[in-house]
Amino acid sequence: MSHAIRGGKSRVRRALKALMALAAVGAAALACPLHAQELTGTLKKIHDDGVVVLGVREASIPFSYFDGTRTVGYSHTLALQIVDEIRKVLHLPQLQVHEITVTSANRTPMLLNNQIDLECGSTTHTAERDNVAAFSNSFFQYAVRMIARKNSGIADFPDLAGKTVVTTAATSDERLLRQLNTQKNLNMRVTSARDHAQAFAAVKDNRAAAFVMDEPILYGFKAADSHPDDFIVTGTPLGYEVYACMFRKGDEPFRQLVNGVIARGQRSGEAERLYRQWFMQPIPPHGINLNFPLSEQNRALFANPNDHARD
Repeated sequence: MSHAIRGGKSRVRRALKALMALAAVGAAALACPLHAQELTGTLKKIHDDGVVVLGVREASIPFSYFDGTRTVGYSHTLALQIVDEIRKVLHLPQLQVHEITVTSANRTPMLLNNQIDLECGSTTHTAERDNVAAFSNSFFQYAVRMIARKNSGIADFPDLAGKTVVTTAATSDERLLRQLNTQKNLNMRVTSARDHAQAFAAVKDNRAAAFVMDEPILYGFKAADSHPDDFIVTGTPLGYEVYACMFRKGDEPFRQLVNGVIARGQRSGEAERLYRQWFMQPIPPHGINLNFPLSEQNRALFANPNDHARD
């Protein structure tokens, strides 16, 4: 073999090694956490503060609620998975988590005032809310129905004509209920409670004939009650909506991070496993089981992750 041929092969090998080295450097750069000077928006705030602030709910069973010791739930687990991803991206294994209890009425103002960074509870993604906040890929689709005492004779919304009906203040359900009342001339006395627990208490104490809310929330209260067979979740759905995590608008890097976590879980089967854990098995603190099977709508959502509002 001539020196020219051997030399040519040697140069090719060196060139290939150089290309492989460049590729390795590029891959490492992609895997590396973001540098502080590259950060913007929520990720920069979290990096600089060394803490991520989560908005959590007290009684949105089984999504985000206090079990007597700590916050737990289906969507709260998603929030913690997002926190783990933030730790990796920012290379902050000791990143602290601070939780602030929010309500339906104050969750958006607290987000906009930078008091919380992320809220994954039971917040409905609506087109109207798109004007003030950003929303992740949806993690749950549901119907809006009502809970009433089984012996009340209430089976559907026309049965509520002339009666006192409660819902939770500042929710999309309140808007739907008031629209129904006007459109159907039902003459309901609609009252708005501060939170879900107060609304259900009104039905338990016979101060209201029914509590109109998201179906899974209603099943949560029914299952958690000491006399669950006294109540029935009923009514033709007023509509179908979706839950999503909420964060500040105009923050594309944070949106991509949050959506990436949710989409990976949905496509991998982790979301369905998590669903079974919180809707088909005993949950803390009292081991109740909602027995709320995965719907075809949620199965389709998991197969096609998206961040579209339903209304």
